[in-house]
Amino acid sequence: MKRFLICLAAILAAVTIYARDYNVSSPDGKINVTISCGESIFWSVAKDGKQLIAPSKIALTLTDGTVYGKNAKFRKAKGLCVSETLFPQNFKRSELRNEYNQITLVAKPFDLIFRVSNDGVAYRFVTKKGVEIASETAEFNFPDDPMAWIPYVRDGGTIEQQFFNSFEHLYANIHISQWDAARIAFLPITIETTAGPRVAITEADLLNYPGMYLSNLDGGTCLKAMFAGYPKDIVQGGHNMLQGIVTSREPYIYKGEKGEELPWRVAVITDDDASLADNDLIWRLAKPAEGDFSWVKPGKVAWDWWNDWNLKGVDFKSGINNDTYKYYIDFAAAHGIEYVILDEGWAVNLQADLMQVVPEIDLPMLSSYAISKGVKLVLWAGYWAFNRDMEGVCKHYSEMGIAGWKIDFMNRDDQPMVAFYEKAARTAAKYHQFVDFHGAFKPAGLTRTWPNVLNFEGVNGLEQLKWMGPEYDQVTYDVTIPFTRLVAGPCDYTQGAMRNAIKVNYFPCDNEPMSQGTRCRQLAEYVVFDAPFTMLCDSPTNYEAEEECTRFIASIPTVWDETIALDGRISQYISIARRSGSKWYLAAMTDWNERDITFELPFEAADGTSATLWRDGVNAHRNGQDYRKEEIKVKDGKVTVHLAPGGGCVLVF
Repeated sequence: MKRFLICLAAILAAVTIYARDYNVSSPDGKINVTISCGESIFWSVAKDGKQLIAPSKIALTLTDGTVYGKNAKFRKAKGLCVSETLFPQNFKRSELRNEYNQITLVAKPFDLIFRVSNDGVAYRFVTKKGVEIASETAEFNFPDDPMAWIPYVRDGGTIEQQFFNSFEHLYANIHISQWDAARIAFLPITIETTAGPRVAITEADLLNYPGMYLSNLDGGTCLKAMFAGYPKDIVQGGHNMLQGIVTSREPYIYKGEKGEELPWRVAVITDDDASLADNDLIWRLAKPAEGDFSWVKPGKVAWDWWNDWNLKGVDFKSGINNDTYKYYIDFAAAHGIEYVILDEGWAVNLQADLMQVVPEIDLPMLSSYAISKGVKLVLWAGYWAFNRDMEGVCKHYSEMGIAGWKIDFMNRDDQPMVAFYEKAARTAAKYHQFVDFHGAFKPAGLTRTWPNVLNFEGVNGLEQLKWMGPEYDQVTYDVTIPFTRLVAGPCDYTQGAMRNAIKVNYFPCDNEPMSQGTRCRQLAEYVVFDAPFTMLCDSPTNYEAEEECTRFIASIPTVWDETIALDGRISQYISIARRSGSKWYLAAMTDWNERDITFELPFEAADGTSATLWRDGVNAHRNGQDYRKEEIKVKDGKVTVHLAPGGGCVLVF
């Protein structure tokens, strides 16, 4: 049920036409936004009377020199209160409340909208005609000098070079003033304010506009937005000739042919770390889907690339060939796994043509074989190959029974590339196919607008452990992203390793890769990480040798009816509870420190209620693969579990 109410009096404090200051509060009255309009427009945010974001400038500068925000004259202010119940598809909860207060400041050439919820603030510009935007001013000015978790672009170089990146990197945990002025960072960025609350900066409803980066050029405490310019010349190149390489840019970042709602600039605000881990503000800010998407089926997928097509004990040479994929299909069918993916290698290399299939693969036969087993195939596609004939390849392979696409190596987020994402989603949906974006920027609401978009990468996932050395710390990263990257939406992390190494035993290995941390950590990641389309990264024969764990992984849902963050601390540990139907899954992960985790159950459970516990074995600190599955009893509504260094656990009620 939805309830909309226009309520100027409840939102605005002494608003009049051409007023210089406007105030909007959250429905619970705790968060307050002040918009000050003079020579420039500034916004600031306070919670419980404590300033979180100091006055920060916002503006749009057009190529003709016009500045939206300079000496702005607002003709009127419109208020809106919304309280509604929404029913997401393929999400971490099946029902949610969406409540906010909103003000729209109306000027002749543009509108400026501020929306304030109990868990954050967002603002956006709405243009009223076609414009070319030379630059956008978006500042986030913090009082004092708070600590932040900053995902710098990995490879450095000039700013222009940094705009071409894979949106994967570990986090620098430093004071804002210590920011490397030569580097930009992608979103989200999480700040632990000196006032107490946490603020995660990101964006939402990003559809036809360049993605936002943040920088700090002067060593102060004000973060400023940066955007890639609109490409003027793009050439084919990069990885296996599958990428678009920008060789020159226009003197603007955005070109619109008509008036358009620009992306929301978002500050998610919570009182503690744990609340970040199940926040859904980005989804709520996105445009609702139009049409019927009931045909979209989330699920798990047996993956080939991470394990290097490495089968054992078979009577054929494993690799990119029919026999190998039939084995993957048989494995998926035997374990109730919905999909098998053919990753890079099924199409002829260096041709960027998805109609050219290598002779070792008979796709029509494999698709028919999979369907006969109750499994469907998903195809990997490089960006350039997919974009050159998007309509043709979707139509052709949908007729063959291919369920979806993993599209890779975009590695940019300028305006044309951002627009590509929606075009790909729309085209795939036309043929009832879903999409998993790899080599991608963070999600920004597209999973709501196009529910056939099941996942995004934009995460420094498990694939890194095929090549990163012993000094690399994936374990700490794992307990950082629930409070940072995952605030934006789901991630294609690709968990599920059956070779599990403690810190001193880990080494990179391309064809027999391993994870860092314990076996139970890998199990817990299926509950902790949001991913409606979730990979099983390891080899079928490795899973068959670990039948107990494999059947458990295969049984864990990928979408949920309810999610509750129980406890957590950024970069240290996380515990979370999720419900599917009447079954609850509670999971926890730690950093390299062993610790006891006490789960306070989010439901009534009488003493003696039993649950199945998957926990680190007594020797997991020496052998990461040591685990125990046991039945335990609840006492006083709590369960305490010991986690080994790099460990994890899962409880099932």
